[in-house]
Amino acid sequence: QVQLVESGGGLVQAGGSLRLSCAASGRTFSSYHMAWFRQVPGKEREFVASISSNGGSTYTADSVKGRFTISRDNAKNTVFLQMNSLKPQDTAVYYCAATRHTALRVGTGQYEEWGQGTQVTVSS
Repeated sequence: QVQLVESGGGLVQAGGSLRLSCAASGRTFSSYHMAWFRQVPGKEREFVASISSNGGSTYTADSVKGRFTISRDNAKNTVFLQMNSLKPQDTAVYYCAATRHTALRVGTGQYEEWGQGTQVTVSS
């Protein structure tokens, strides 16, 4: 089991960049496939990007492809989401998630561990 803590959210103007971090506790981080999701109030949690346990494979939602990049540093037990060319519609709470099962899944039910979320607000 891992505990996840997101950071790096904030307020940014449209066209700007942010880098989110998700720090994981425990010595088994490298065995977890990781993902980022986001949620706007009143809407379902939406898949953003995922990365395999060794970082060799990634999958990114079409809505953010070419703008967002997921990466990880297993030596530091951290997964990142680099967000460039931000748009107002990217405003949401961003959540980090982990699973020990299949990599690169997009459903919320396929991840066992979740962080508390970090707010990203993009102003126009």
